[in-house]
Amino acid sequence: MKACGRVFKYGDNVDTDVIIPARYLNATKGEELAKHCMEDIDKDFVKNVQKGDIIVANKNFGCGSSREHAPLAIKCAGVSCVIAETFARIFYRNAINIGMPIIECPEAAKAINAGDEVEIDFDSGVITDKTTGQSFQGQAFPPFMQKIIEAGGLVNYINEKK
Repeated sequence: MKACGRVFKYGDNVDTDVIIPARYLNATKGEELAKHCMEDIDKDFVKNVQKGDIIVANKNFGCGSSREHAPLAIKCAGVSCVIAETFARIFYRNAINIGMPIIECPEAAKAINAGDEVEIDFDSGVITDKTTGQSFQGQAFPPFMQKIIEAGGLVNYINEKK
């Protein structure tokens, strides 16, 4: 499984309130949430993001509340993966639960720049910045987590098992 796209870059402590502002939490559909994704930190994100693009951030991405709306908004906006130095643990779990690939790699998070073209191989954990030619070793997903992501989330994965 691979992802490839253009990078949107953010700093430390990007919390769930800027990923999807609380004023939109009455929306239940991912497509509606996606229309407001990142708008409080990057007002042009939804106008510029394209299917397959990648978010790269520094430390503690997804901190704040435990809402699943945040990774859902990112996924439904078309983002194929989030790379960060570290993730808030509840965001990490919520992302996997809804089938949103995320990968921790401090070296990549520091070196990759906004606008770079990046490819991620989830089987090996290798992240390649195609713009600079640099490669980084991130944490590969264990096979069971890849199956959850490929199924589109934990609920779909369980339903496929029935």
